[in-house]
Order: sequence, then structure tokens, then C-alpha cells
Amino acid sequence: MSLPNCPKCDAEYTYEDGALLICPMCAHEWTAAETDVAQAENQDAIIRDAVGNELQDGDTVTVIKDLKVKGSSTIIKVGTKAKSIRLLPDATDGHDIDCKLDGYGPMKLKSSVVKKA
Repeated sequence: MSLPNCPKCDAEYTYEDGALLICPMCAHEWTAAETDVAQAENQDAIIRDAVGNELQDGDTVTVIKDLKVKGSSTIIKVGTKAKSIRLLPDATDGHDIDCKLDGYGPMKLKSSVVKKA
């Protein structure tokens, strides 16, 4: 079993002392559970499309269902492409993709209504 690097200084010389993990370089102490929580948070930061593909800045995505545009009578049709998306991982309203749609202009979309093209 390999031990994780120190979360404070990233040194690789971590050792176990009972339930604690200790870094001899900076004297930081933490538990294995804290490491698991930090890894889970990093995993949650990954934005995935409706099918489960990992999205990255600059990807092209396709809308998978008709979307009503708030404040307008227009509808974004299935199959509309958004090129060169920008991800917003800290979006609080769920709209975690910033993009431009042809014919609609700048728009924010939820990753749950798109699939990677």
C-alpha cells in the first residue's frame, strides 16, 4: 500500500503512526479519512455530461433535449451544438457550462442536458 503525499507540502515521505499519517518535512498530521474526503471532493469537481463523459474547456457539446429559454419564446432544439465551451465548476445554480450557441448568442447550460460531440 502506498501512502498519499502530504496535502500541505506535497512531500512523498509520509509515514503512519497509529491512525495518523505524518509528514516529516513539515510535521503536518492528518487521518486517512481526511485524505479520502479530499479525493472525493476532487472527483466531484469533474464536470460530466448527461452520458457520463468528462467535459473540459474547449470541448464541443450537443443539446440532447429541447430547452425553453427563460424570458423568451424561443426554444433551443435538440442537436444544437455549442463549440468551445467554458466550464464553471463553482456554479451554484447548476448552470456549469458557459458557451455561445449559433443563432442564440451567449448562454449558460447545465451539463445534464448536453452530450460531448
